[in-house]
Parts: sequence; structure tokens; C-alpha cells
Amino acid sequence: MKVRNTAGSGIQGAAPVAGTGAYAKAGVAGTSGANPVRPAAPLDMATVQGVPQAELTPRVRTALDALMTEVRDLRTALSQAQRRIAFLEDLADRDSLAPVLNRRAFVRELARMISFAERYGTPGSVLYFDIDGMKAINDRHGHGGGDLVVKHAAETLLARLRGSDLVGRLGGDEFGVILTQANNAAALAKAQNLAQAIQADPVIWEGEALEVGISFGVYTFAGGEAVEDALNRADKAMYAHKRRNEEKSGAA
Repeated sequence: MKVRNTAGSGIQGAAPVAGTGAYAKAGVAGTSGANPVRPAAPLDMATVQGVPQAELTPRVRTALDALMTEVRDLRTALSQAQRRIAFLEDLADRDSLAPVLNRRAFVRELARMISFAERYGTPGSVLYFDIDGMKAINDRHGHGGGDLVVKHAAETLLARLRGSDLVGRLGGDEFGVILTQANNAAALAKAQNLAQAIQADPVIWEGEALEVGISFGVYTFAGGEAVEDALNRADKAMYAHKRRNEEKSGAA
């Protein structure tokens, strides 16, 4: 039952009552005359869903107060449930190790940004990063050292992106970044800057500095692409960059 607030009565839903009685005192036009002056009509009759206040007996008032208390309790429970659902939804989107989106959430957001680019005609870019030599790090330093390297890469990416950009962990040592409203030239420059930032700050594990190498690829979308196609193109560009890095290392 939808009930409006009543001033001074503790009941929601009734309009305020003017004065302390249902009727105003009758005024007298004079002491003579055949017709007595009748009381004025009620100035304001409080109602709850059309029920006059005069009919709101103490028992009805008690029932309404109990009902409104229950309504308030239900609203509180609903608010708590909504906050809990929002927390769980956020938790379901988070990677289990790094403070970034998991692959499922990243793919969903990439699809949304591709649709945005198509609708508004503004390009966006997806970057694909891979940590070089991760197997060797895990073999030599254990998964504790490897996990620290992954967290370092994720935190570095987050610290150097705009609030509108998104970071996700796509695999064990692979990350994706969505750059909103970024063309190919801007995305390439940003990817190089991010890779250099990760590599410039070695990870310290058990007193030893772990140097981290990064390979990256870039794909710029204008809208209409399938999400997996966009990711695959960025992934292929990353592997091409990784091969170049390996060739340079071999030549050195």
C-alpha cells in the first residue's frame, strides 16, 4: 500500500490537519436573525488512501504503524542485498591474483567499447602484453616470484593509464589494455611507454632483482569487429614483436 507522510501523526499518507478539531469554530454574524449560522465546512480532512482521519481508530493506527515499520525494514534489507549483489558482481569481474579485470570481464568491456566506436565514429585500441621469460622466472624462483612479477606488471599498467582505460589479465602472463578514443599512432606510443615502465623497475624477490621483459601488440578498432578478432589481431602483433625481441637477444 502506497502511503504518503502525515505530519505529527507518525502515519505516512495523510495530509496535515489544520487546528486541533475537525471543524473551525463557527462565527456569528449577529444576535438577531431567524437562521442560525451553521458551522463552517472542514478546513482540511486528513486521509490515508481516501480513508478520513476520523475513521482511523487507535487499532487502525497501530496496524498502520506496524505496517510502515515492516516496510522500512524491508527497504533496509533490500538496500543491503543490492549492495551485496554489487560487491559480488565486482568480485566476479576481478582477477584472482592481480588487481585488474579477469578475461571474461575484459572481453565484455571490449565488446562494449567496439560498439561505442562504431556508434560515435571514434576509434579505440586494444593492447596485448606478454611477460617475456615467465617460465624461466617460475622455474628459478618458484611461483611466488612469478606471481610478484605478474602483480608488478598489472600495477604498473594501472598506474599509468587514464581513468577511462581498462586493464585485464588474459592469461597467466598476458594482459590486455583498452584505450578509449586512441588511434593507432597514439596506441603504439602508449604501448611502448607502458612496456618501458614495466621493464625499468625490476622486481625484488628474496633480495634478488628480477628483470622483466615485455612484448606487446596493438590493434585499433573502428567498430564492427568481432571481439575475438580484435584480440587475435593484437595477439598476433604481440607475437611478431616477441620474435623481434628474441632475434635481437640471439644476435647480442
